[in-house]
Amino acid sequence: MLILGIETSCDDTAAAVLRDSDSLLSSVLSSQDQIHTRFGGVVPELASRKHLEAIVPIVHEALERAGVTLADIDLIAVTQGPGLIGSLLVGFSYAKALSFATGIPFVGVDHMAGHLLAVFLEDDKPEFPYIALIVSGGTSSIYLATSHTSFVLLGRTRDDAAGEAFDKVAKLLGLPYPGGPRVSAEARAGNNTAIKFPRAWLGRSLSFPGASDIGSSNLEEDSLDFSFSGLKTSVLNHCNQSRQMDIPLQIPDICASFQEAIVDVLVEKTLLAARKHNIQTVVLGGGVSANPRLRESMLKRCQQEGKALFIPRPAFCTDNGAMIALAGFYYFQHSAPGSYDQDVYSRSQI
Repeated sequence: MLILGIETSCDDTAAAVLRDSDSLLSSVLSSQDQIHTRFGGVVPELASRKHLEAIVPIVHEALERAGVTLADIDLIAVTQGPGLIGSLLVGFSYAKALSFATGIPFVGVDHMAGHLLAVFLEDDKPEFPYIALIVSGGTSSIYLATSHTSFVLLGRTRDDAAGEAFDKVAKLLGLPYPGGPRVSAEARAGNNTAIKFPRAWLGRSLSFPGASDIGSSNLEEDSLDFSFSGLKTSVLNHCNQSRQMDIPLQIPDICASFQEAIVDVLVEKTLLAARKHNIQTVVLGGGVSANPRLRESMLKRCQQEGKALFIPRPAFCTDNGAMIALAGFYYFQHSAPGSYDQDVYSRSQI
């Protein structure tokens, strides 16, 4: 089976062609980073318009690189949500129109399912069940994956997602968009213990070094949720206090300390989930999982606890059409094709 995957959930227009579940023939992406940089973040209206301009040539390029034509495609998989409604509508409407005109069946894919399965695009694949940490600009969530189509949400952010916190801190430090890679680059030259930023553990039973630094009065037993808004505010307060005292901002130290606070919570909450559910395999996904410090710390802690860790390459961590094609392949095996009266949604259905 040849699957055409289409992804337009935010500001990247992506398409890919996948044969069955194990042979990626092409993956093409058009980034809008240069367009949104001057605004310090994604402008939804601009993103939608750029998707309109890019989607046809991107799909044609994906087909051309794969050495196939539209007539060879057996299934169209497209992101149905979550994401920016305007952006989603471009890809979803295009996929439905393509399906209607050609008779090729289509399926709407939950973007989170794509990230949860992206690791299967690699040669080294995990076994089910596994605990998955999905971190991006729009979400920070922990899932228990029991099959290619069955996922249980165990915990999620209550306010800012990790990637959103990275972008906001980058902006207040005067670093250009996208903020995550910029903060990570600055952090390489910084001391990650220079500033004691808080960790909102939200739970009583975390017993690793540093867990006593709760940073929140809202204690809950074994909570797997995240909260990063307090950390973001702490960085803002540190910067304001430094400026009031005419102390130059040590941006590398701020970035390194902030990044470490994010990574600590992400890693330990994920391992707590693995211990609670007696799972020996951990998977990372989402754009923030490309962060080198997160990868390094997660690998170290998994090795200490005897867990197997699987992380897709950076190109499959960020939004891409290949993961949508893969998720669509498995979805199509277990359910009916999409109907033309379906619509997009802003919040994940899983």
